[in-house]
Amino acid sequence: MALDAGLADRIAAWISAKVASANCRGAVVGLSGGIDSSVVAALCKRAMGDNVLGVIMPCGSGEADAAHAALLADALSVETLTVPLDEALAALKQALPPGSEMADANIKPRLRMAALYHVAQARGYLVAGTGNRSEILIGYFTKWGDGGVDMEPIGSIYKHEVRELAAQIGIPREIIARPPSAGLWEAQTDEGELGMTYDELDRALAVIEGEADDDSLAPALLEKVRALVAASAHKRAMPEIPDLPRRQ
Repeated sequence: MALDAGLADRIAAWISAKVASANCRGAVVGLSGGIDSSVVAALCKRAMGDNVLGVIMPCGSGEADAAHAALLADALSVETLTVPLDEALAALKQALPPGSEMADANIKPRLRMAALYHVAQARGYLVAGTGNRSEILIGYFTKWGDGGVDMEPIGSIYKHEVRELAAQIGIPREIIARPPSAGLWEAQTDEGELGMTYDELDRALAVIEGEADDDSLAPALLEKVRALVAASAHKRAMPEIPDLPRRQ
């Protein structure tokens, strides 16, 4: 089913309302050169005009990341700021005890989160996240990293819908065609790490969420996705507080 042609305008209106309700003036978006951040930047531009800042944060990143981020910024006429984080990453890793590969990889998005909030606070902006529904439902984000944001403009649409929306609003084809990657390590791809394609993931999630029936899906795939959703529930919730009786 094709996306509603008015979806971009509805999300833009939502962004504008969120910024206004927080008494802020605009939005900051971390530009990775990928499709999700590109779509969010475009929606923020539609909502906030010139009060949008795209922050490019090299942190053990490939050259293509910055090049695609710049391509997107030029196409949208979005102001950008480059904040190199390689030295900060090296210094923090040297100060920390040895960790696992994933623990080390997750330092990058947490450094980027800190940089985005620093810039946002200085400008009186909100931090716009780039998580889509597919990734949020299975916890495919770093807690208090790329998951640490003020709003998630594309958080209610699946990855395949993000691609459709990108084409609708004129995101450059080079960005739409680029294999999705969180940039956690060299040659890392989202689908390689997940062990399934985004189309398979979206079909499974639609079944799990009660939005569709799909008898062609392998039961093992459905169970894998169900397990991911269950195991990541804590990532979608605020920290819990014990319900203790108050002293009289």
